[in-house]
Amino acid sequence: MKLKLDENIDLRVLSLLRLAGHDVATIPGQALNSASDEEVIEVCRSKGRCLITCDRGFGNRLKYNPENYPGIVIIRLPSRFTFTNWREAIEILINALETADVTGKLWVIQTGQVQEFQAIEPEG
Repeated sequence: MKLKLDENIDLRVLSLLRLAGHDVATIPGQALNSASDEEVIEVCRSKGRCLITCDRGFGNRLKYNPENYPGIVIIRLPSRFTFTNWREAIEILINALETADVTGKLWVIQTGQVQEFQAIEPEG
């Protein structure tokens, strides 16, 4: 799968994702540091890359309707996290990507599990 790691993701996990066979690009590697959330998600959409981020703002399904993107994954770590927490979260992501399709969905990885959210329809 084509993935894009946001600038808030520990880049030491890059090799884990690549070893699992994923095509991984990074926000820093593409000179998009400090780009707005709208710019980041639009680059992901246009390039067909699932966004991997810690930015909870991307969980706003009215603003970032998951069905419009190749997937949004939010990683939520403990307040005092270590690299072990990063590794565990990425291993959960890798396993989930082997068994399910994230396209058009929002996944939240937290406390050893993946929660999946579909698009929500705006009222009106």
